[in-house]
Amino acid sequence: MAAKKKEEKTEFVNKQGKRLDGRTTDQVRPIKIQVGVVPRADGSCYLEWGQNKVIAAVYGPRECLPKHTASPYKAMVRYSYRMATFSVPDRKNPKPGRRVPDRKNPKPGRRDIEISKVSSEAFERAIFTERFPNTAIDIFVEVLDSNAGTRIAALTCAAVAVADAGIPMRDLISGVAVGKAGGKIIVDMNKFEEDAPDAVDEEDAPDAVDIPMAILPNTEEIVLLQMDGLLSKKEWLEARGKAFEAIKQVYELQKQALLKKYEQPVEAAENGGVVQ
Repeated sequence: MAAKKKEEKTEFVNKQGKRLDGRTTDQVRPIKIQVGVVPRADGSCYLEWGQNKVIAAVYGPRECLPKHTASPYKAMVRYSYRMATFSVPDRKNPKPGRRVPDRKNPKPGRRDIEISKVSSEAFERAIFTERFPNTAIDIFVEVLDSNAGTRIAALTCAAVAVADAGIPMRDLISGVAVGKAGGKIIVDMNKFEEDAPDAVDEEDAPDAVDIPMAILPNTEEIVLLQMDGLLSKKEWLEARGKAFEAIKQVYELQKQALLKKYEQPVEAAENGGVVQ
């Protein structure tokens, strides 16, 4: 009996250096940031990163309840990451050949809890928590639509919201996800690239790598770093270099969004803050 024909391997990067969505290997997806979208929050932000749509609201520093969880030395940073039930593809009608998503349950799952924990730790490195003992800083992030890289999109959005709340930080947190698909190191993978093992045969599964990374750009201090998969030392250095360059672009967009909200027109300044 003739053996089944081996499925042809997907070419993630063509000979011209273009990916399936037309981007180069070091190009991020389009990013849009809007500050101050939740009036009742102390700080807020809405972010679109490719097909990802994220909203963040920040409250605090405020009284830490229950009181026994408060620290006399610093503020407690409580980060809540959640994916809306409609933010992932339909469980009943998944695309052919793709895994059925397991994040539709409205209750926080293991992934939500894990992302909340590592993101909270990242903000503890960025915020001057020692200035606000016995208080809590609550950061709520909701992913409205998802297409790979949601934890980094959420972290980037939340950092702008924290700045909008006027909470002093050492620097904004900026990040990007880098990875490996089809043997190439690529920046800001989309869902198809992130699910590379699903797009090729099982022998190629170890080739897929995903590395979410976030830093404080001015000092290049890494505050979040995770990796699924394996890389050689040479590949890791290439991935880190590409990530740092991409993060510079994200950082500039964050600063521009904040400046856009708070820069005051000359006419307003001359008329006591009122634009005529």
